[in-house]
Amino acid sequence: MSGRDYLGEFEHIILLALLRLGERAYGVTVRQEIEQRTQREVSIGAVYATLERLESKGYVRSRRGDPTPERGGRSKRFFHITGTGVEAVDRTQHALRQMTEGLRLARG
Repeated sequence: MSGRDYLGEFEHIILLALLRLGERAYGVTVRQEIEQRTQREVSIGAVYATLERLESKGYVRSRRGDPTPERGGRSKRFFHITGTGVEAVDRTQHALRQMTEGLRLARG
């Protein structure tokens, strides 16, 4: 990744959700956080596909939690943002600030 790569909108939102959730970040909580804060309905499949893409880019890491009886003995897959992911968020947010600086946005 070069220093000029920016996150797509949904990737950016996913990484911000991971930052907000900290140790509680797994697919379902990420989806809930996004839906609550953006008032946007999101499919769990889109969340997992994006998390996997971000992991392949090195922006996210995952780990398995302990199996739980509530999940039929299955474990949750927890996600956290890496230092590279934080840099990508910073870079993208900086670019957006630069693009909107001084603009007067019309509201209808």
